Amino acid sequence: MTGWRLLLTRPSDESAALSDALAQVGIFSSSLPLLEIESIPVSDTMREVIQNLERYCAVIVVSKPAARTAVDLLGQYWPQPPCLQWFSVGAATAQIFEAHGVGVSFPVEGDDSEALLELPRLREAIAGADPRVLIMRGEGGRELLAERLRELGASVEYLELYRRKLPHYPPAALPGRIRAERLNALVVSSGQGFEHLRQLAGEAWPQLARLPLFVPSPRVAELARAAGAEKVVDCRGASAAALLTALREHPEPVL
Repeated sequence: MTGWRLLLTRPSDESAALSDALAQVGIFSSSLPLLEIESIPVSDTMREVIQNLERYCAVIVVSKPAARTAVDLLGQYWPQPPCLQWFSVGAATAQIFEAHGVGVSFPVEGDDSEALLELPRLREAIAGADPRVLIMRGEGGRELLAERLRELGASVEYLELYRRKLPHYPPAALPGRIRAERLNALVVSSGQGFEHLRQLAGEAWPQLARLPLFVPSPRVAELARAAGAEKVVDCRGASAAALLTALREHPEPVL
């Protein structure tokens, strides 16, 4: 797989970990973080939700930043973690909770909303009378998850814990990086990450849209194709393992 030269766009710490995993199998990568995480100050409403978690039959945490913030809040307001049905979209998010003694269910096959919705334990959790589900997330994102849960009869509330910003870069930073380092594929980890990629690309987007684009889910794949991306590869997950599997299955570019 050494023919791949990837642009990574996750936040700095996540890109560094992914870059290390790729380097171990001989894949070159270059990091240009397109998501900067900013915590949302704790409001009275947020505090009230955290203090009354037991009203929910299921709590779903959709990302690692949400998990880190949620663990901090639990430490402030719960002497012992509440006995709840906790769920996450992927294993990496679950590990953050499990390191603090909170058990979390997650889909083994595919770390995306679609896989989570098929998880039998989640279906069982919302099978009772008047099920209420709380989704912990950043501002915006993963509307599909709430829509499908409502179709299954659950009422859904959000607890938004952080916002994602596009870091400041000089004009042409993105196409300039791709040219300078001869990058031949792009990797995004979320819908907002893709939107930031397209925004930063500017007038160069039609050219960049021809490169293979590795995305974490069908939802992001659909978003990218609608924006003109020509070679979209759905990794069915945002983990390093999911990306490596997709790279193995996808033909390497000709150098």
